[in-house]
Amino acid sequence: TEIGSQKDRVVTEEEWLRKWEMGNIGFHKEQGHPLLQKYLDVLLNGRSGLRIFFPLCGKAVEMKWLADMGHSVVGVEVSEQALKEFFAEHSLPYCEEPVPEISGAKKLRSTSGNISLYCCSIYDLSSSIVGKFDGVWDRGALVAVNPCDRQRYVSLMITLMEKNSSYLLVTVSYDPNKHKGPPFYVPESEIKSLFG
Repeated sequence: TEIGSQKDRVVTEEEWLRKWEMGNIGFHKEQGHPLLQKYLDVLLNGRSGLRIFFPLCGKAVEMKWLADMGHSVVGVEVSEQALKEFFAEHSLPYCEEPVPEISGAKKLRSTSGNISLYCCSIYDLSSSIVGKFDGVWDRGALVAVNPCDRQRYVSLMITLMEKNSSYLLVTVSYDPNKHKGPPFYVPESEIKSLFG
């Protein structure tokens, strides 16, 4: 098949947490992603004060960059370590709050209030908890979710989008028989069928 041996591959939450603990985070970009800078106008579409969602955010530096532009940023990540490193590396004070709707989850919110990062599984979120978004920066989320969960992931993302929202998606192209992922190979045909 086109996606080769990846179809049944499953990466557990524990494996992702271990990557953060071991510092095995080659996917993190210290300088931010050049494609966001290149396509920022597409995401913002001339609008200001947007709510922008970062699925599986890690400690993406672009969250601070967009917040500094006056946007409101919401992220979700299973690794509390990643979220705490984000606030520490940007010297941003924050407070921790429980998320009553999600058992064991917490929200780390900048004291300025424009960055809220949820520490939980993305699948525990819903628009009733986090609201809806004007923009999504999916830099490494779709390619990180297990292939068997893609439909579930995309269905959730669609429910989190406002009518006129912009969705920037970064994928990677390679021979899926030579690399087991993540990042997983998501062919363009599948992206079209997932998002419609």
